[in-house]
Amino acid sequence: MREKELDAPAGLPAEGLIDRTTELAVIKQRVVEGLNEESAQRQHRLGKLTARERIERLLDPGSFTELEMLRRHRATDFGMDAKRPYTDGVLTGWGTVDGRKVFVYAHDFGIFGGSLGEAHAAKIHKVMDLAQSAGAPLIGLNDGAGARIQEGVMALAGYGGIFRRNVAASGVIPQISVMLGPCAGGAAYSPALTDFVLMVRRTASMYVTGPDVIKAVTGEEIGLEGLGGADVHAESGQATFVHDDEDDAFETLRWLLSYLPSNNREFPPAQAPADPVDRSCDRLLDIVPNSPNQPYDVRQVIEEIVDHGDFLELQQAWAGNVVIGLARIGGEVVGMVANQPMVLAGVLDIEASQKAARFIRFCDSFNIPLVTLVDVPGFLPGVDQERNGIIRNGAKLLYAYCEATVPRIQVLMRKAYGGAYIVMDSRSIGTDLSLAWPSNEVAVMGAEAATNVIHRRAIQNADDEQDTRRRLIEEYQRTLMHPYYGAERGLVDDVIDPRETRSAIHTGLQMLRSKRVTLPERKHGNSPL
Repeated sequence: MREKELDAPAGLPAEGLIDRTTELAVIKQRVVEGLNEESAQRQHRLGKLTARERIERLLDPGSFTELEMLRRHRATDFGMDAKRPYTDGVLTGWGTVDGRKVFVYAHDFGIFGGSLGEAHAAKIHKVMDLAQSAGAPLIGLNDGAGARIQEGVMALAGYGGIFRRNVAASGVIPQISVMLGPCAGGAAYSPALTDFVLMVRRTASMYVTGPDVIKAVTGEEIGLEGLGGADVHAESGQATFVHDDEDDAFETLRWLLSYLPSNNREFPPAQAPADPVDRSCDRLLDIVPNSPNQPYDVRQVIEEIVDHGDFLELQQAWAGNVVIGLARIGGEVVGMVANQPMVLAGVLDIEASQKAARFIRFCDSFNIPLVTLVDVPGFLPGVDQERNGIIRNGAKLLYAYCEATVPRIQVLMRKAYGGAYIVMDSRSIGTDLSLAWPSNEVAVMGAEAATNVIHRRAIQNADDEQDTRRRLIEEYQRTLMHPYYGAERGLVDDVIDPRETRSAIHTGLQMLRSKRVTLPERKHGNSPL
């Protein structure tokens, strides 16, 4: 068994310093060699790497410095005193990714199934504390069986310590969870507290209660993949990314890190812009239709605007009516928020509001400017939306924008109606620059609906209702919905040629680089939402 292989050498300790140094080298070598061949092959057959292989694939070659390699548990019940392997089922330490420092822990499924006990938790606590003190991202490579039952309440307390540190580090350092195996019960809560979750299909799962418990309590039968697999959590918004294998997950993780600052006291890493900032975005004239009701893919707009078309979209499978993600404009990192006319006409609903609000608050925490592309017909009407809290969740999006102190630029592309216009970072809630295309329409509601409300009796009493309605709709459009109405009243800073969108955003971001805002002081800086 692996636990026996990695146990301490039998017999009396060596006497001389040279002998003890030799003994230490032997012990460490055995720990590094890790899994026996049979156990390693078992991981590989499941499409999984070993813990050390994962760290080697993720970090720059030779950069990993391990902490507490010789840590062992001190439990004695249920025969645990006979099984005291080094590392206690988790590797912890630090290294670099593309030359930038990160801290990492990796569950070792070959030792106690990667389950968490007192010593195991203490190692994770230490690396989390170091990551926050050093101001560097924390990456968790999760492949564990949950709390170690043999250690009882000490295992539960260990999880509590992890959760408390997750919260303390939130908005201070980036926290990233990579799900590479089963994570049940308490093991699923820490990833939920982190900023990003990457999951691998077929091997990773997260759930609070497993299939056996669900069957016993409710009678429902379901497998791990259907209960808490990668695609399930992608559709629920829990998983930021899903991947077919671990190498793909690590590649995306490195891409993600390239956009993030090491901590909230730094700015995101800039790159020398090879894509001209004054490049004309001619394709925008073809991508966005003139008709306000005709759908298009807003991702194409984003890719036309940002450097080299490189856009890292987050939570793609959840709340598709809003698109969020990271990119660069002129070499500087920006957070993109955009309505998506391809899904539900781009309306805002409960899930879209949650998705955008969380992303906005992350960007604000880590000094990432926000660019908001607006093409929104309003909030989604419906009994379910009202009963399930569209007001409360829409307010979260409103709160996130109002609270954000990073540079904020709004681009009104086509329509923006009602409260959704206000919420999508309008001038009135504090955006720094509001730019509009000549196709923009901003109003309380669409012209047809507004006319039916304002002129209801006149239309009913008209000899030709259809012709009267048409004439009154055109009058409303000429009066309130022309593209210069907002500009004339100072709610739009400039009406621009769509082909100049990239250069206009870049110019605005350059002007706003020195932006400084101090919010009224709150207790511990907390907000009620």
